[in-house]
Amino acid sequence: MQSICRCAVIIAAAFFCVTMILATPTASPAADRETSRVQTVAKTLHDQLKITAAQEEQWGKVVQAMQENATTMEALVKARKEKLKTMNAIDDLKSYGEITEAQATGIKNFLAAFEPLYSGMPDDQKKVADKVLTERLQKHLKKKK
Repeated sequence: MQSICRCAVIIAAAFFCVTMILATPTASPAADRETSRVQTVAKTLHDQLKITAAQEEQWGKVVQAMQENATTMEALVKARKEKLKTMNAIDDLKSYGEITEAQATGIKNFLAAFEPLYSGMPDDQKKVADKVLTERLQKHLKKKK
């Protein structure tokens, strides 16, 4: 049970980190730039997690969840930026709430895709995943300070 809880926390932390990286507004709102960022993060994670050929199909589902989450976050952040100067307190809170809800939904989507992959990993690969995802979260949290 403790292992499952730890896994869930690590997965949620990883998704949060990836979401925040992907949700950071860029100088260019072009969709191809966003796709490129998702692909870069996905490739880095793929290499760090040492995804095997047998895991590629499930990994594709993880990447798809990352792309869908990034697209959702990008649209919400863009809408917020466009309206920021004209928002009143209620509009601001609603916008923030929409982003927060999208993050929560995104974590659930990412978890649904990542959990089967993680569950099928051998213990040594799980240890690598635990380390990589925890380090990503810690690095992200340090940037926020």
